[in-house]
Amino acid sequence: MAKKRIAVIGAGASGLTCIKCCLEEGLEPVCFERSNDIGGLWRFQESPEEGRASIYKSVIINTSKEMMCFSDYPIPEHYPNFMHNSQVIEYFRLYAKEFGLLKYIHLKTTVCSVKKQPDFSTSGQWEVVTESEGKKETTVFDGVMVCSGHHTNAHLPLESFPGIEKFKGQYFHSRDYKNPQLFSGKRVIIIGIGNSGGDLAVEISHTAKQVFLSTRRGSWIMNRVGDHGYPIDVQLSSRFKNYMKMICGEFIQNMYLERKMNQRFDHAMFGLKPNHRAISQHPTVNDDLPNRIISGFVKVKGNVKAFTETAAIFEDGSREDDIDVVIFATGYSFDFPFLEDSVKVVKNKISLYKKVFPPNLEKPTLAMIGLIQPLGAIMPISELQGRWVTQVFKGLKTLPSESEMKAEIAKTQEEMAKRYVESQRHTIQGDYIDTMEELADLVGVKPNLLSLAITDPKLTLQLLFGPCTPIQYRLQGPGKWAGARNAILTTEKRIRKPLMTRVVENNDSTSSPITMVRLMLAVVLFAAIMSYF
Repeated sequence: MAKKRIAVIGAGASGLTCIKCCLEEGLEPVCFERSNDIGGLWRFQESPEEGRASIYKSVIINTSKEMMCFSDYPIPEHYPNFMHNSQVIEYFRLYAKEFGLLKYIHLKTTVCSVKKQPDFSTSGQWEVVTESEGKKETTVFDGVMVCSGHHTNAHLPLESFPGIEKFKGQYFHSRDYKNPQLFSGKRVIIIGIGNSGGDLAVEISHTAKQVFLSTRRGSWIMNRVGDHGYPIDVQLSSRFKNYMKMICGEFIQNMYLERKMNQRFDHAMFGLKPNHRAISQHPTVNDDLPNRIISGFVKVKGNVKAFTETAAIFEDGSREDDIDVVIFATGYSFDFPFLEDSVKVVKNKISLYKKVFPPNLEKPTLAMIGLIQPLGAIMPISELQGRWVTQVFKGLKTLPSESEMKAEIAKTQEEMAKRYVESQRHTIQGDYIDTMEELADLVGVKPNLLSLAITDPKLTLQLLFGPCTPIQYRLQGPGKWAGARNAILTTEKRIRKPLMTRVVENNDSTSSPITMVRLMLAVVLFAAIMSYF
């Protein structure tokens, strides 16, 4: 029987891992990438490319290497915990080479359309039209995995800023920003306090005369560097803390997070405190912003009410004159015009079962990969989505009925709307551990902690109290990796390795081996927690 052929659209982080997922299930992947290289969002270019995400030269990833790696290929231990974009793309190249993925990728090939075959209700096949060097080609595929991301189309709401058309200075979207040198000696307004807005405010403040950071709601600011210097996502992303979060509820969770963030600096005193609670917004990750604010190089302002030829007038009645540049860090919108009517996007909202499958297709042979904004790393989520999707494509797993899927989608969207403030960027949110555990359960690779507590208590302790790293989903079930246990138990070593560039004496007793008493306590605690659910 001939292998099923799967079209993979995009050769970024999601596309690369989906090629590998296809190969693991005996499917034949054919990947189409419109640019001339792999890497997607993480491949820096001096000039923005049409139809591809664009980053600035200094971008450092917000998730640490232990939490963002693919599950059976840890990031080299000497790489920094938070990597520069050039190191992220290096890792992707290593991954692609290790698993022989490049030969399945067609570069400089644009997907023009993806249409159902006339007999789709029985075959589930798709007609994919691509274009390369001016020539179009039509190919029939048994499945399609859309991995083109959601940071391509700049959201530039100029209609919300009266007078911008009269402004004599320069204005543009953050997508077009590359480096701070052009802003030397200028007065710059940055609109938006997401991750891009915060990064640009910090970087430009080193060359500009003055930077104003304009925000409608304010934001909670989270550090990359957590307690004792550990990556913040490593500290927050443990199963034990996730269980405690479920027990304690949102109120206690908000109190804990807000207290932690206010311990570093008082958000109200710095003009950043929002009216909403900590978990009601995607947090801004920035270690340097409070330093630039306290030294006066960045001034936080409210929402811009209107522009004049040279000034900005804010909603609180204040005014800043002699403005040279306005940068709109106002996020992105996404759509998939090549899918025509198969998937509809309305105001950045899309109906997908488990954020992956359109519920209204006669056959589940189309999947959206990586269309999620997690409170954590997206790469391992895309990988688990790919592992699940390829099982469905192969017929190993089935989906619920259309009505059941639509009911769950409606429930998920209702919960999202209840939790998050209404915003362009809060339509595809997801919590890292909850999403990973849910997908792992669907794939059949969720670790069985109760059985492991008997056979491997040392590993169980790490799985419960340590960071919930992607490698944990290679311990058991389909795709099991022999190196997973050792890789999990050496997580601490890989975190410390790039930092230990000078030999120092360490008498910290916390580094001593875990005693049997502590181990027994951990197992008892875990059993008590599990009995609660």
